[in-house]
Amino acid sequence: MNQQILEAKQNVVKEIVDKAKASQSITIAEYRGLSVAKLQEVRRALRAEGAELCVYKNSLVARAVKELGYDGGVEALEGPNAIIFSAEYSNGPKIVNKYSRRFGNVLAIKGGFVEGKFLDSKAMVDVAKMPGREGLISMFLSCLQAPIRQFACAVQAVADAK
Repeated sequence: MNQQILEAKQNVVKEIVDKAKASQSITIAEYRGLSVAKLQEVRRALRAEGAELCVYKNSLVARAVKELGYDGGVEALEGPNAIIFSAEYSNGPKIVNKYSRRFGNVLAIKGGFVEGKFLDSKAMVDVAKMPGREGLISMFLSCLQAPIRQFACAVQAVADAK
């Protein structure tokens, strides 16, 4: 094999590894039959949420997965796949799931990696349904605020009764 081609492939594998290390989740989605305009729409939505959709050769992604030491996932790398790198663990799967419902069966989650472990399509859809970081923080703060709010309401009710 030509040395330049080999170096180019090694650079692509290094790029995938670097993006994977900077991401909390990686989603593998099949985009067979998706038009270019629809794919660009998905890319824009992902970019707005801090995620990135890339298309690589499956063999190079398999090498990067091996290099990262992730468990499994190579079986999902068949056919035309889009790899979504997401800085927030649920943003990428959430947007792909949303557009998969909108576009029908032309965009489908095949699986992905969260914290280095391979999750099948059903588990990745479950990750997509989880709230994001801001949602979790607001839930936590709501739990902290509830007792104080209830106490304030009780004091106000006593004050109104007099």
